Amino acid sequence: MPHSTPSTPAATITALDEKLTDADATFPARFLQENGLTADNLPYWLMNVPRSQWTTECPSFLRDQPPKNIRCLSTPDEHYQRQDWKLVQEIIKTNRIDRFQRVPTDLRKYLEYTAHIKAQYGSVMRFVVKERLHWGNGDTDDLRPRGSPFEFDEDVCILYNDWPYGIDTDIVHLVVWTKFELTDDPATGELTREARDMIEQYVQRTFRSVAAESVVWFKNWKSLKSVHAVEHFHVMLHRPDMAFVAEITRGDVPLIDRI
Repeated sequence: MPHSTPSTPAATITALDEKLTDADATFPARFLQENGLTADNLPYWLMNVPRSQWTTECPSFLRDQPPKNIRCLSTPDEHYQRQDWKLVQEIIKTNRIDRFQRVPTDLRKYLEYTAHIKAQYGSVMRFVVKERLHWGNGDTDDLRPRGSPFEFDEDVCILYNDWPYGIDTDIVHLVVWTKFELTDDPATGELTREARDMIEQYVQRTFRSVAAESVVWFKNWKSLKSVHAVEHFHVMLHRPDMAFVAEITRGDVPLIDRI
C-alpha cells in the first residue's frame, strides 16, 4: 500500500527564511532545535538536501511513496552501502531483486525526473520510446516487431540504465529493450522456460567477449517495473571493457550523467 506523506513534521516546521544561504552555518542546528527535530527524525524529504533548499512541505514528487522508498530517502548518502558484485550475483540467483535499491540522492533525482517526464510526455513509456529508443513517437504501433524474438537487430536496443541501482561503480548496468514480448507464466509470474532460454542464448551471444562469471541478467517482476509498456530485461557486467560497452550501446550516456 502507498505510504502517505507524514503530516506532523510539516505541521511543526515554521516558514523558512527565503534569503537563507549556505553561508549561514548555524541554520541547521537552529532549525532542528526550534522545531524539536533531530538527525533521527528529520523529514525524509530534507535528507541529503542543501540547507538553502529545505522546504516546509514535502515536494509533490516525493509524496505517497512506498515504505522502501521512504527508508531509502531517509538515509544519508554517506551511510549507504553500495552492493558489490558478489551480492549482486546472490540477489539475482535467489530472485530477490526487490533487494536492489538506489543511492538515496539518485532515488530522489529519479523520482523528480520521472514526474517531469510524465508531465511533459504523458507517460514514461512515450518518453522512452521517442527519446531514448528512437522507435517512433511513443505509440503502440511503434513497438510492432519486424520478426520473431531476437531475429532482427532492429527489434532490440541496448542502453545504459538511466537510473542504475546503488551497486559498486565497477559494475555496468545495462537494459536490453525489445519490441517483442518475453512471455511470463501466468501461474508463477516468472519467465517461461522458452523465454528464459531465448534470453540466455542472446546474452551469451551478445556478451561473449565478457567472461561468463562477469555477466548476469534478470527480468524485473511486474510489480517492480517502472516502464510496463515496453518489454525489457537487465544485464550487469563486472569490470567490462568500456570500449565494448560503448560499441553495444552505440555511445549511449545515461540520463543520470546528463542532468
